[in-house]
Amino acid sequence: MEGITEGVNNMSLGVDTQKKNRIQVSNTKKPLFFYVNLAKRYMQQYADVELSALGMAIATVVTVAEILKNNGFAVEKKIMTMTVDIKDDSRGRPVQKAKVIFLNNMIEITLAKSDKFDELMAAANEEKEAAEAQEQN
Repeated sequence: MEGITEGVNNMSLGVDTQKKNRIQVSNTKKPLFFYVNLAKRYMQQYADVELSALGMAIATVVTVAEILKNNGFAVEKKIMTMTVDIKDDSRGRPVQKAKVIFLNNMIEITLAKSDKFDELMAAANEEKEAAEAQEQN
């Protein structure tokens, strides 16, 4: 299993992994709405956000994108899928297919702010402030 982890950590996808507006989603580390809220913050800062994931986390990326689109925060700019070849660098050969069947698929979804984004964010902030003020009373 260490070989798979090393392979994933060392793989080269031929894309810029240092993009400031990229969120690399995991299906085990954070709750779903962590990524929804993070994507909103990224869109406030960068105007668009790129969500990416490997394997089992692909469903999380798609769900996050759909939540943002269905609630009017985002519009879809681009969807890209690919299959990546994961190699075990310690052995210099491809990892057995059975071990990486869920790891070798990748998705990237780029979302842009919708026309209503700023209005929706302002309304959400007003609701939050009103709820906090009510709690203090």
